[in-house]
Amino acid sequence: MLKPIDAGRAVAGNPERAPSVRWALASLSLSMLLSSLGISIANVALPTLAQAFNASFQEVQWIVLAYLLAITTLIVSVGRLGDITGRRQLLLAGLFLFTTASVLCGVAPTLWLLIAARAAQGLGAAIMMALTMAFVGETVPKARTGSAMGLLGTMSAIGTALGPSLGGLLIAGAGWRAIFLVNVPLGLL
Repeated sequence: MLKPIDAGRAVAGNPERAPSVRWALASLSLSMLLSSLGISIANVALPTLAQAFNASFQEVQWIVLAYLLAITTLIVSVGRLGDITGRRQLLLAGLFLFTTASVLCGVAPTLWLLIAARAAQGLGAAIMMALTMAFVGETVPKARTGSAMGLLGTMSAIGTALGPSLGGLLIAGAGWRAIFLVNVPLGLL
């Protein structure tokens, strides 16, 4: 019987497994980073967005709220949907939705279209968050599951912490649209 030695080393008789586990964890980590980054990156842009759309602060707060409401209300349901329909296809659909919605956010001509695109981005993020965690059990040897979950938790924390500073840099350098468009190359990756 072949047993995993370590997620970081080759499995006896199957030298291809270790690189595939690494690539899978890298992909899952990026997925977690993106969805967490989306939570906090827009917060710093709210004053700029209020000015850009000539809207009140209460109106532009919906840019953040739409994303958070979509994640919190849908994460359990999309996790269950992944169990029923298949995780891989749904995760890819979530990545596609998140990336497409990021483009829509970046080119939104009106505040209400931006809010709707952020809700769609939040749905994509809910799919990514729920299924990223679910994939760990399928991808990583049981002995390494705790380490892999810790890695994903760390990526989530990094994304949330990185959001305000990265958002501030992007707004200062390229304008508010860049805080949403930065997700596009990462989502494609």
